[in-house]
Amino acid sequence: MLQYEEILLLLRNKKPELTEYLEAVRYEKLKAELAELEQQTHDEKYWSDVAGLQVLMKKIGGIKSKLASCDKLKNDYEDCVALAQICNETEDLSMLDEVKAAVEAYEKKLEEKKLTLLLSGKYDNSNAILTFHPGAGGTESNDWAQMLYRMYTRWTERHGYKYQILDYQDGEEAGIKSASILITGENVFGYLKSESGVHRLVRCSPFDASGRRHTSFAAIEVVPEISDDLDVEIRDEDLKVDTYRSSGAGGQHVNKTESAIRITHIPTGIVVSCQTERSQYQNRDTAMKMLRSKLVDIAEKQHLENIADIKGVQKEIAWGSQIRSYVFMPYTMVKDHRTDFEMGNINAVMDGELDGFITAYLKMKVSQN
Repeated sequence: MLQYEEILLLLRNKKPELTEYLEAVRYEKLKAELAELEQQTHDEKYWSDVAGLQVLMKKIGGIKSKLASCDKLKNDYEDCVALAQICNETEDLSMLDEVKAAVEAYEKKLEEKKLTLLLSGKYDNSNAILTFHPGAGGTESNDWAQMLYRMYTRWTERHGYKYQILDYQDGEEAGIKSASILITGENVFGYLKSESGVHRLVRCSPFDASGRRHTSFAAIEVVPEISDDLDVEIRDEDLKVDTYRSSGAGGQHVNKTESAIRITHIPTGIVVSCQTERSQYQNRDTAMKMLRSKLVDIAEKQHLENIADIKGVQKEIAWGSQIRSYVFMPYTMVKDHRTDFEMGNINAVMDGELDGFITAYLKMKVSQN
């Protein structure tokens, strides 16, 4: 039937794209590398080397995950072809919408996978820590920071990632004073590194009885979660540690115990907080991981060999130039000032539809290299 023949032609034309993607990710070489690594697990030298075995197993797990993702993409393609062929032979038009939906889902997944080829940074495959900083403006900026918090958690859910609240402090009247979340999943930092910077809001404020238009700012800080096996020296004498009572979303033992931790790195002025674990020790451990991640990120950006060389850079890196504007009034538009990519459906953007902005940024960075 003509409808299914057109779909089969489309799929045949898509086959080279799938082949090119598998070659780009070294699919066959990864299979050979996995077999070699699994053989190493039988080597006697790992029987007493627990740390070495853990590193090896982590590498094996990473390769298995990549191969499973490739296999899923291949199977989806083959399933689409098989379904279209069967329906074509039986002339079953009742399945046409289902076949079209399957093909569209495959095409979308293939485009997402091709996008990962643009991720070549050292930490692009890492998880990401997002910290939200309201700008000057009190309640209005606090509310804007919370709107951004929701936007990124919705983006997380759309992609099947997970997020964990590390710190969440309510604003006095509305919104948040500050918040930090850890987003876990494949290539999360590679995607979200584009979101680090100042975000500008223009709207008629719901907190202004006169209904006047307001401009608000909030900054998003995005750093990769650094693995524990990376050696980072942080001196105790460079740290100022404060405890306080947990509050806000996710806080355990709210207003009962001083289990929340705030750590200030004196040389740089970096401040990290955690209040969502059950004990002060756990919160301190999580806060130290956040601090390590931020220090490593700064060192990478400034091409420093030693963490100790970072001096007083917190303000400079936390409040970078404005990257994007979100206009609710007098028209609706979200525009990225680095790539000029824009969307008129601002409600979709605030609901987590950020992939267009992320893709435009990644393509721009590749073209600049």
